[in-house]
Amino acid sequence: MFVREKYELRIAGGAVRDLLAGKQPHDVDFATTATPDQMKELFLKEGIRLINNKGEKHGTVTARINDQNFEITTLRIDLRTDGRHAEVEFTTDWELDAERRDLTINSMFLGFDGTLYDYFNGHEDLKNRRIRFVGDPSKRIQEDYLRILRYLRLYFFFNGLPENGNLEEFSRVCSQAAHLSPKPTTLLTALFSHPDGIQKLDLRLKISKEEKGLALFLLKERRELTADHMDRDPLKPYQDYVIDSRETDAHKKVCELLKYQGEERLLRQMEQWTLPRFPVSGHDLRRMGISSGKEIGRILQELRERWKESDYRADKEELLSGLSGSEGTQ
Repeated sequence: MFVREKYELRIAGGAVRDLLAGKQPHDVDFATTATPDQMKELFLKEGIRLINNKGEKHGTVTARINDQNFEITTLRIDLRTDGRHAEVEFTTDWELDAERRDLTINSMFLGFDGTLYDYFNGHEDLKNRRIRFVGDPSKRIQEDYLRILRYLRLYFFFNGLPENGNLEEFSRVCSQAAHLSPKPTTLLTALFSHPDGIQKLDLRLKISKEEKGLALFLLKERRELTADHMDRDPLKPYQDYVIDSRETDAHKKVCELLKYQGEERLLRQMEQWTLPRFPVSGHDLRRMGISSGKEIGRILQELRERWKESDYRADKEELLSGLSGSEGTQ
């Protein structure tokens, strides 16, 4: 359908790298010359469901097809970066999009006719097990500190070495992110893209139950639990996670996730934030005449959602006043 509407569509990034290395990709991402609005119109015509619209402002649309999610991203260039987030502009130039990517082996595209589009000799680097940045390593890491972690993951996987002269520069720039002080487990998690890797790490190093739990949490949530910096309160998804979690160490885990994501400002806010106490209990509902345990659970969950929507400001009286008379007589 992309070809029919005269839009180009290619497999992009890590999936191309894995296919050329003879590996089965865990995820297959696509790049296109179509804008998010054009893609939405295209999928709407075909009756294809779209999910998770958070990525649209950065050019990514997620389509749900045959119970699988497919991420398709518009070609783009970076206008401004701050070490973690980029302001982007859409383009139709494939080489410019490849130029903004971190490593040469991640900058390739594969057409559906089998044509490889390789603007920075990534295939040659892959064959020689060489891990190399696109352009100046210092500049690329300053654009996004997580590139340090991605570099390390691929460095260890392919046993590649930095080019002559790049090791000193790489070490210098790495030190810029050292003040985040992530735990060793947080850094090690960057080496894995699947829970099986954490299980193997546990078998080899006999890591503690706490460390294993942190690694699995980071692996699962590093893409799902993210900040929307266009939102009025980008910290709220993290606070909601802690509020909803039954784990006593949820706050610590979320702080480690923010370190992993390079969210320095939000990390400082999260470290200063104290977990508010939900003001309503089951006893309060029983005093109102509600005796069914199942109904009490349902109402408490409903009130908890209202409390979250109020930014945790609503008190007991406000929350209970919203209950209908019928709920108070069951």
